[in-house]
Amino acid sequence: MIDIAPNASGLPGIEQLRVIVGAVMVVGLILAVLALIVAAVAWGYGANSSNPHLASRGKLGVLVACGAAVICGAAVTLVNFFWGVGQSV
Repeated sequence: MIDIAPNASGLPGIEQLRVIVGAVMVVGLILAVLALIVAAVAWGYGANSSNPHLASRGKLGVLVACGAAVICGAAVTLVNFFWGVGQSV
């Protein structure tokens, strides 16, 4: 029987790594907001200039930016969920 659990103090620099990962999550969320703004502008411009291709690309960009924000925000919860699923197998 092998029983291994995560060890938060096993390697030096774990706290710095947590800080770096948190900073990368913030950068991802900021970029998602920027992408949402750009896509919304493209959507609005395409809709007002009778350009259906640009409007549809803007809509897709808005959906992708929202999906990226959801994934960035839920990354820790998703990993913890699948960690629990893996531990129950």
